[in-house]
Amino acid sequence: MTDVEKGSPAERAEILTQALPHMLRYDDAIVVVKYGGHAMGDEATARSFARDMVLLEQSGVNPVVVHGGGPQIGAMLKKLGIQSQFSNGLRVTDKPTIEIVEMVLCGSINKQIVGFINAEGGRAIGLCGKDGNMVTATKYEVPADAGSDGDHGVDLGFVGDPSRVDTTVLDQVLGRELIPVLAPVAQGSDGATYNVNADTFAGAIAGALKAKRLLLLTDVPGVLDKDKTLIKELSVDAIRELIADGTITGGMIPKVETCIYALEQGVEGVVILDGKVPHSVLLELLTDHGAGTLITR
Repeated sequence: MTDVEKGSPAERAEILTQALPHMLRYDDAIVVVKYGGHAMGDEATARSFARDMVLLEQSGVNPVVVHGGGPQIGAMLKKLGIQSQFSNGLRVTDKPTIEIVEMVLCGSINKQIVGFINAEGGRAIGLCGKDGNMVTATKYEVPADAGSDGDHGVDLGFVGDPSRVDTTVLDQVLGRELIPVLAPVAQGSDGATYNVNADTFAGAIAGALKAKRLLLLTDVPGVLDKDKTLIKELSVDAIRELIADGTITGGMIPKVETCIYALEQGVEGVVILDGKVPHSVLLELLTDHGAGTLITR
């Protein structure tokens, strides 16, 4: 039982009135939420997330969900006896692997999230980057300076980067009480199917839609300082300084680079927050408390 459910009717009413200024702030605004594989957790967590998305939509917000699925892809590949290879943290995606990636992301995971949202009273619609040529990808080339173990010479196969976003389909969906749920699979100009990093995909979508917020749900509280304390707000310049002095390292670097890219494309603010915390999206958007690290220009 949540604190709200425990409280008296008067306390519940007070919480709702405190949310009003935030609801007005985000009225008719587009909020892109990247829902990661590790943040998905168990079914109860997924249903809670779905309920939050329905509440946002009913509050006048236009949520767009972009989901990942790395752990689920890995589990299916293992089940089918296909060996996963990684280079510099990225999955090497050959022809058999991309077929499984598309099946898991665009099929089972996407429709599961759609089903959870619909079960909570929403109207979700499942799409991927291929639909309506929403996202066109180019083959990802490992940077020449990536790693020190020769990873720069590895061909990652069907791993792509978004090169163009066409919002025609999303423009038809948003504002019509529909919640788009997007799988990060895109088609290249060469006709091939590409697996796109979900953070990067979400950043490209948020940028093209000029979203008010991009929320990256992860399995950490946000950006931490050297004492492992959460940093509530950061500017782009501050992020570059934290990367330079070694405070931001490892997998957090590509996340904050996605944040910077989205901001450069016109997103007002990006938040990195812990998706395992119950109702973290609502805490961030509809309360004074907030959650995670807010990054702005």
